[in-house]
Amino acid sequence: MDRRTFIQTSAAAPAIALAAGRKILGANETIRVAVLGVNGRGRNHIGGLQPLENVEVVALVDPDLAVARKRAAEFEEKYGRRPEVIQDMRRVLDDPEIDVVSIATPNHWHALATIWACQAGKDVYVEKPGTHSISEGRSMIAAARKYNRIVQHGVQLRSSPAIREAMQMIEDGVIGDVYMARAMIFKWRPALEQHPDEQPPADLDYDLWVGPGKWRPYSKRHVHYNWHWTWDYGNGEIGNQGVHELDLLQWGLGVKLPTRVAAMGGKYLWEDHRETPELLTALCHFEKEKKYAEIAVRFWCSNHEAEEANGNIFYGSKGHMVISGYNKYQVFLGRGNEPGPSREAPTLHYENFIDVVRSRKLADLHGPVETAHYSSALAHVANTAFRRGTFLDFDPETEKFVGDDEANAMLVDPSREGYEVPTPDKV
Repeated sequence: MDRRTFIQTSAAAPAIALAAGRKILGANETIRVAVLGVNGRGRNHIGGLQPLENVEVVALVDPDLAVARKRAAEFEEKYGRRPEVIQDMRRVLDDPEIDVVSIATPNHWHALATIWACQAGKDVYVEKPGTHSISEGRSMIAAARKYNRIVQHGVQLRSSPAIREAMQMIEDGVIGDVYMARAMIFKWRPALEQHPDEQPPADLDYDLWVGPGKWRPYSKRHVHYNWHWTWDYGNGEIGNQGVHELDLLQWGLGVKLPTRVAAMGGKYLWEDHRETPELLTALCHFEKEKKYAEIAVRFWCSNHEAEEANGNIFYGSKGHMVISGYNKYQVFLGRGNEPGPSREAPTLHYENFIDVVRSRKLADLHGPVETAHYSSALAHVANTAFRRGTFLDFDPETEKFVGDDEANAMLVDPSREGYEVPTPDKV
């Protein structure tokens, strides 16, 4: 059942979807938030939003009620009140008292949940990657614009004063003409435990969990966290931690999507059921901008490059800049790598989102919906090159591969009835 049908058959009045979220919130009015998906990153969303002034997390939404109830109990112990526990996100979207939804579901739900929320008049904070496939990104952008919604992508580094200063310094020429960047994605990931197909737990609405994804029998192999390592629900490490680094790479180089990409890697450590690669190296050429990028994904034991495990190195004609995590940079100049400017400062991404929800000044939003599309799409392009096992030419204007029907077929996820992601003209 799609969201519009759900509205018509639910107890809520059909007009709710049109009325929800249309009010303008003053500086002292309370913003009411529902967090969708509370097993993993949703816990960070709760902890990041609830402490903000005049913000209340009022609903915890998860198809697994056991998870949602556990989080509600933790919330009550910490904050002294118990948020509502809801299994189906559509009931939250049809509630006119909810102003914001914060989406921390598995990847395959991110785009559709965002589009539904925009249609319902809600502002959205959506976890990275914004999309599970390239085609979803344009639909997200169209929905945000059509319904005049604020959509913040969960790439926290964009709200660090240090990283914003670093990007301005690159633009101002601190390391000269920047020609290359290297994204480092080094995470400690153990082997996966094997589990059989079985009946889902009584508290889990598994059909709802699958939603717009491809149907697979229930198994603890992918429910909950290990969906990251399946192509049907996740995007591997490059589409997990890697989206932070890819977003920054695009920002610092001043690029969006490449014109040519190659990728190689695979599984070298674990004989488990992981489908996505443990190791991945992708090379990207940006013809129009004359820029080049290297992307490195590594699991398990690893040296840290430039003393950094997750970050970026930008290379210019006068030196290089190391971005460490979400909140620190250091410049090194000349052949002798003489230390240059540096800074470390905390990220304030939830704060930026809430500020713009109140002001409606889209230009002040640090991680707008377009960044969700492009940074996620770069991961998808690299993954497609890996899966095809060849160099691929890509047209950034049409956002399609050149002369490769098999690669282009990977741009769109198959849809399930009732959970179709609409095309941009249908949002």
